[in-house]
Amino acid sequence: MTIPSTHLFIQTIILGLLVGGVYALMSSGLTLIFGVMRVINVAHGAFLILGAYGTYWLFQSAGIDPIVSIILTAPALFVLGWVVQRYMLSRLENPEQSSVLVTFALAITMEGLMGTVWKTTLRSVNPDYSTQVLQFATYRFPVTRLAGFGAALLVLLLLYIILQRTNLGRAIRATMQDRHAAQLVGVNVQKVAAITFGIGVATAAAGGSLLSLIYSFNASSQTDWITRVLSIIVLGGMGSLPGALIAALILGVMEQLTAIMITLYWSPIVFYVFLFLTLIVRPQGLMGEKIREKA
Repeated sequence: MTIPSTHLFIQTIILGLLVGGVYALMSSGLTLIFGVMRVINVAHGAFLILGAYGTYWLFQSAGIDPIVSIILTAPALFVLGWVVQRYMLSRLENPEQSSVLVTFALAITMEGLMGTVWKTTLRSVNPDYSTQVLQFATYRFPVTRLAGFGAALLVLLLLYIILQRTNLGRAIRATMQDRHAAQLVGVNVQKVAAITFGIGVATAAAGGSLLSLIYSFNASSQTDWITRVLSIIVLGGMGSLPGALIAALILGVMEQLTAIMITLYWSPIVFYVFLFLTLIVRPQGLMGEKIREKA
C-alpha cells in the first residue's frame, strides 16, 4: 500500500467527489423507482449504456455535445421507460418479486441488441475539451469531470424541484411513503408508477451521456454499472435520494483513493466491499428505514 502525500490525497478526494456527483445521478433513478414501486430495475445499467450509445451516435453523426445531448436522450428514454412499465411490468401479478427476473431478461436482451448494432468495440465521446484541465492553486480539475459534475447537479436539482414543488412530485412522495394511503386520497398510483419509471430511466439516460464523456464503454459494460449503482443505493438506503447522493460521493472518493493507494485494478472492488459490509452491518443503509412486515 502506498501512502499518498497530502497534496495527492486532496487532489484524489477532489476527483472522487467530481465523479461521485455523476454516480449520484446514475443511481438516483434506480432508488426513485424502488421507492415508488418497491421493485429493483436490474435493466438500469443497460439503460445507462443505451443513453451512452445515443450520446455517442449524436456526437458522431451531428457533432452534438454530450452534455447538450441530454436534452434529446432523456426524453427519448423517458418514453421507453414509460412503455416498459405500462405494458410490461404493470402486467405482472406480483411485480415486487418477479420484476427482478423480468428486468434481468430485459437487460440481457438490450445488451444483445446493442452489441449487434454497435459491436463490442469500446466507445467514448471525445469533444474538443476532453483533454483540457483547469488549475486552481496547485490542484488540477479535468474539464470533462467538472462538466459532468455540473450537469449532474443541474439534473438532480431539476429532479428535486419536480419532487418538492409540483403536484406530480407530491403524488410520487405520497406513494413512496404509503401506497395504499395515497390511493385512498385519490392518487392514481398506476399512473404515478409509470411516470416514475419513465423519470428513472430518463435520469439513466442523462447519466449515460455523462458516462460516455468520462469512461469508455460497450454493451457488456452494463453489468459493471448495474453493480455499481446497486451498491450505491444499498449503502445510501433503498428508496432514499439523499442517501444515494451521500453514498455516491463516499464511493467515488473511496474508488479514487484505492486506485492511488493500492492499484487501479482494485478500485472497482470497493463497490462490492461496501455492498457486502452494508448488507451485514446495516442492511437498511445510511438513510434507509427498516421495512416492517405486516402481521
